[in-house]
Amino acid sequence: QVQLVESGGGLVQAGDSLRLSCLASGRTVSSYSMGWVRQAPGKEREFVAAISRNGDNTLYADYVKGRFIISRDNAKNTVYLQMNSLKPEDTAVYYCATKLVGVIEKAQYEYWGQGTQVTVSS
Repeated sequence: QVQLVESGGGLVQAGDSLRLSCLASGRTVSSYSMGWVRQAPGKEREFVAAISRNGDNTLYADYVKGRFIISRDNAKNTVYLQMNSLKPEDTAVYYCATKLVGVIEKAQYEYWGQGTQVTVSS
């Protein structure tokens, strides 16, 4: 079993930055790739970014590429999402997820956090 707890969300203005954190616990958490997924009101969940087990490989959705950076610190069991140049369309609940069970771009993970709200005002 893996538990994920996100933090760092909040209300910011367009152009600002935020850093989300996800603290993971579980015996084999460092064995899995990890990802960030978001869900805006009235919309389906969408993939944001993912990082490999050792952090050497990352993948980003086109709509955040060049603005968001995913990283992880396995010694701290934590994955981060640095979000820069935020836009109002980035407003969503952001979820941390791990243990991929399907297509990464479809955000098909087994374990999910409770989410943290990010609101970007124009």
